[in-house]
Amino acid sequence: MCGCLYSQERKDKNMSWSRVIAADVAPQAWKNQGGTTRELLAWPHAHDWALRISVARVERNGPFSAYPGVHRWMAVIRGAGLRLFDWPQSVGDEPLRFDGGLAPEAELIRGETDVFNVMERRGNLEVESAHHVLLPRTPWVGLFTVSGGLLEHGHRAMPMAPLTLAWCENPVAQSCVFTGEGNAWWLTWSDEA
Repeated sequence: MCGCLYSQERKDKNMSWSRVIAADVAPQAWKNQGGTTRELLAWPHAHDWALRISVARVERNGPFSAYPGVHRWMAVIRGAGLRLFDWPQSVGDEPLRFDGGLAPEAELIRGETDVFNVMERRGNLEVESAHHVLLPRTPWVGLFTVSGGLLEHGHRAMPMAPLTLAWCENPVAQSCVFTGEGNAWWLTWSDEA
């Protein structure tokens, strides 16, 4: 329904955006028992991903897992926030980008904090505020919303619940507009390094 092309399996232009709501994903405990993660997407394959997108709950102080060769983005979406690299992060801040191999120490400011987490290990990913019009020109585009809203693409509209990720492969270059309260981010990925 978004006007996306799916060139390998379908030739029509009426493919739907895929979407997942964090509340529908079971949380998985971290190996160090410092929190839980709800994995929203590992794309294009679960065991050989270029992008991995999740929502996590940081429950206590401790190091993030090391991911050498991975670029990470992290944004606080609920709670009082945390410090990474001695830099405080709180709700409303733009996503912090850092080298996943550094495994920074996370220090909670006041109690449990929920974060939006994006990891990219191949290609080129851009993460930017969704409060402007996007004209997709990359082979993969996504939208994550904290509080929910409405995604309009071409002449169609898709309601989005809180903590929802929607994505489209090989999108048609048409205007995509998101309206809603709170933080939301466009994610655009290309295979160009």
